[in-house]
Amino acid sequence: MLNKILLTAGSILIMSAALSSAQAADPENTLKMDLSSGGTVTIELLPDIAPNHAERIKKLTRAGFYDGIIFHRVIDGFMAQTGDPTGTGMSGSDEPDLKAEFSQYQYKRGTVGMARKGDPDSANSQFFICFTDTGCSGLTGQYTVIGQVTEGMENVDRIAKGEPPASPDKIVKLQIVSETAPKRDQSAVESAPGVPNEPAAEPAAGEPAPATGTNN
Repeated sequence: MLNKILLTAGSILIMSAALSSAQAADPENTLKMDLSSGGTVTIELLPDIAPNHAERIKKLTRAGFYDGIIFHRVIDGFMAQTGDPTGTGMSGSDEPDLKAEFSQYQYKRGTVGMARKGDPDSANSQFFICFTDTGCSGLTGQYTVIGQVTEGMENVDRIAKGEPPASPDKIVKLQIVSETAPKRDQSAVESAPGVPNEPAAEPAAGEPAPATGTNN
C-alpha cells in the first residue's frame, strides 16, 4: 500500500513539473521552424541574456525573412548554419549589425547562436544550431547565444551536411508561436557580398584554438 502511495505521489510530481515547464514557455519568445528535411523544431528564445538579438530574430521572422532560406554550412558534430538570403554565408538582412551580447550560457546540443564575422559586433541575421554537447563548447562567451531548441532536435540532425551541402535543406517556415507569420518582406533582404559570417570550427585535439577576434 505504501509503495502505491509513493508511486502515485511521484507520478503527480512528474506531471506537475511537466505542466509547469509547459506553462513557463513564453509564446512571444518561442519559435516554430518547419524544415524541408521533415518535421518541426521548437526554439525558446532567451531575451533575458540577449535582448537585442532575440528582438532581431523576431523582427525578421515577422517579415518572413527566413522562409525559404537554406542551411548553407552544416558540419556533422558541430553545427547547422542558416540565415543568409543569398545562401553563400556572405550576406544578411538590411538591418544594421548588432553589438555583441556575449554570456556564459554554455553551448550544448540544441543551443542556438548568432554567426558573425571577425568583428564581435557584426552579427546580423545568420544563426546556427549546435548538434552536440561538446561540438560548440569552445564558443561559449565568444558568440551570442539567442535560444535553445526544446523540441525537434532529431529533425535538426537530419539536415543535409556540407559546406555547402550538395542538396541543401531549407527553412520552409519560421513563425513566432504567439503570432501568424506574415508574407516575406523582400525589403529586408540585402544581397551585397561581404565577409562570411560563421563560428570558427572546433580545433582537432592538440591544435590551438582559432582566433576569434575578441577576449570577451
